[in-house]
Amino acid sequence: MICVSIGRTRHKMVVLEHRALAQKGAQLVELRLDWLSHIPDLGRLIADRPTPTIITCRRPVDRGRWRGSEEERVTLLRSAIVSGVEYVDLEEDIAGAIPRYGDTKRIVSYHNFDETPKDLETIHAQLCARDPDIVKIVTMANAPDDMVRMLRLVEESSVATAGFCMGEIGMPSRILCGKYGSPLTYATFSSDRELAPGQLSFEQMRDIYHYDDITADTPVFAVVGDPIAHSLSPLLHNLAFKYAGIDAVYIPLRIPQDTLAASLRALEPLRIGGYSVTIPHKEAARDFADHPDDNVRVIGAANTLVRNELDEWQAFNTDYDAIEQSVSLGLNPDEPETVNLMGRTVMLLGAGGAARAAAVAMVRAGAVVSIASRTHKRAIELADEIGCQHCTWENRGAGEPNILINCTPVGMHPDINVSPFEKHWLREEQLVFDTVYNPEQTLLIRHARERGSRTVTGVEMFVRQAARQFELYTGRPGPLDQMRETMRSAIS
Repeated sequence: MICVSIGRTRHKMVVLEHRALAQKGAQLVELRLDWLSHIPDLGRLIADRPTPTIITCRRPVDRGRWRGSEEERVTLLRSAIVSGVEYVDLEEDIAGAIPRYGDTKRIVSYHNFDETPKDLETIHAQLCARDPDIVKIVTMANAPDDMVRMLRLVEESSVATAGFCMGEIGMPSRILCGKYGSPLTYATFSSDRELAPGQLSFEQMRDIYHYDDITADTPVFAVVGDPIAHSLSPLLHNLAFKYAGIDAVYIPLRIPQDTLAASLRALEPLRIGGYSVTIPHKEAARDFADHPDDNVRVIGAANTLVRNELDEWQAFNTDYDAIEQSVSLGLNPDEPETVNLMGRTVMLLGAGGAARAAAVAMVRAGAVVSIASRTHKRAIELADEIGCQHCTWENRGAGEPNILINCTPVGMHPDINVSPFEKHWLREEQLVFDTVYNPEQTLLIRHARERGSRTVTGVEMFVRQAARQFELYTGRPGPLDQMRETMRSAIS
C-alpha cells in the first residue's frame, strides 16, 4: 500500500490535500504534525478524515520540524491514540513509554539520514522488541548494496517491516519494497515537495510504476546511469508494459562512474532481468557482458544487457538498429526496408557514443561517412577506428552530403536556440537527422524544414532503441506507436 505524506504549515492546507488525495484514490495518508507552524489542532485534522491516517510528529534530531517540548510531543501522540486514529508512528526510544490502547496500530520507526548501518539486523531486532504492528526502518543508501541489504531484511523479517532506503541511489527500493513483503511504501503529495530524499509522488508511484500491481513474481528491469533522475526510460517502458499487459516493472538505478561491474554484482540478489545502459557506463557494459553481440564488439559499447536462460549476460547496442531504421524511414517513409545507402554521403556531427553507433551503421550500409567533432582529435580517432573520413568542425559545412546526422547535444533543452549546423548549409531533399529528442523540434530540424530538407527527429531514434530493448526483455515487439505518443507527451 502507498502511504502519502502531507507536510504543510497550515491546518487548512493539510485538510484540503487530504481530501484531494482521497478523491485521487489514496488509501492511507500520513499527517506530519511537526510541519505545522502552529500548535496542532488534532481534532480538526482527524475528525472527518477521508482515509485511514498515520499521525507522525518528528523531532529535529530525526530531521523533523517539531518546535515544542518533548513532553508536548509525546502528549500529542498519546492523544492521537486515544482519539482512535488508525496508526501512530513512534520512534524506538519513546515506544516503550507510550502504551498500546484501543485499535490504533503502532509503527515503531528508525531513520538514518547518513548511512545504512552495518548492524541493520540488530537495529531491526530492537524495533521488533517495542511491541510494533509494523516496523519502519529507513536509511540512506550510499551504494547499491545498501538497498539490497534493506530489501533482504524486509523479505526475511517475521514482523511486518516497511523498509526502504533514501536518496537517489536508494529510491528504487521505495518501488520494490512491496515485492519483498513491505506492507507500506511512502510517497509525497507532489513531486515538488518531497519530505525525504528520493521520495516519489503518489502519481508517479501509482501511474508510472504501478506500485500496487507489483508482486513477488513481478520481473524487474532497470536503466543504469549517472546521473539518472532525468531519464524518460522508466516512463516509456513502464507504460509500454502496462499497454501490452505485461507484468513487469522498470526502475532507474543511479550507479556512479567506474562502479558498474561491482554494482551489478551487488544487485544480483534482486534478479534484475535486463538493463538499459546510459552514460557513463556503455563501455563498461560491453566489458561486463558474457556475450557481447557483433555490433557491440565493433562499436565498442553496449546500451542493453539481458540475462539469458543460463544466467549469463548478453550485450546489445540498440542505438545501432534505431539509427539505421530512422535514416531509412527519413529517406523513404512508405518503404523504408527498400532503402539502399550504398555510396550516399553522410556528414556525422560528434564523436561520442551515439556517433560511434551511427558511424558503424552507416559505414556497414555502404555510405561514405565524414566525421566532424568540436574536439578534432576525437573525430580523427573515431574515423581511423571505424574506417571513414574526418574534417574539422569549421569545415563541416563544406560539400553537400546526402545525409546529415547530429549526434552532439547542441540544441538540447535548455539551449534550444542554437544549432550545430548553419541554416544556409542545408539543402533541399537532403536528409537531416537530429538525435536530440528534447525538444523534438530542435532549431536544426526547424531550419531543415524551412530549407525543404527531409527530417527525422531524435524522438524516432529514442523510441526505436527503446522498442528494441522492450523486445529483448519480453520477447514481444515494442508498441512503437504507444511509445512514441508517451515520449511526445512527456517532452511537450
